[in-house]
Amino acid sequence: MTRLHDQIAFIVEIDKLKGVLRENPTANGERRENTAEHSWQLAMAAMVLAEHANEPVDVAMVVRMLLVHDLVEIDAGDTFVYLTMDAAGREEQNQREMVAAERIFGLLPPDQGAEMRATWDEFEAAQTAEARFAKAVDRLAPMLLNRASGGGSWKRHSIDPAQTHRLVDAQMTAGSAALTSYAHELIDKSVADGLYAVDK
Repeated sequence: MTRLHDQIAFIVEIDKLKGVLRENPTANGERRENTAEHSWQLAMAAMVLAEHANEPVDVAMVVRMLLVHDLVEIDAGDTFVYLTMDAAGREEQNQREMVAAERIFGLLPPDQGAEMRATWDEFEAAQTAEARFAKAVDRLAPMLLNRASGGGSWKRHSIDPAQTHRLVDAQMTAGSAALTSYAHELIDKSVADGLYAVDK
């Protein structure tokens, strides 16, 4: 029963993801989304948008990655993506998340913990078609919520649209040219509609 107890303990532990608030709002703008909601929406988006990946992908693996990739935020918290645009910010985030991954995946029986950790590592490395597409979906979803909510975290943090264009190029191009093109159009429309606090 030790194996079952460890599995149940992991399932209960990851409920904490519901309490990790992100900077992005829900689409209706009423509140900030939590990371569990974010992961669920990404998994759904991957199933719907898989045909737009640059390469054929194993959709089940993409969904698995997207459900696992932010579990580390239970310990590490959510890091607003615009704070990691420099090397120092990325390194600090990486260190926190590595420690979190060791603890959280270590709650599972060793075989399952190793498998889930490998999935997380694959997403982070972005060396497979599945990981590259997962990264593209992960970048697009917050943009959709910011636009739907009338500016969301873009306005709240005075984000420059050029910063968003750079993030799109850096994090989406390798996974989906179609979603990248759509994202750039979305940014330009959002600027025209006054959804950014600044336009530089």
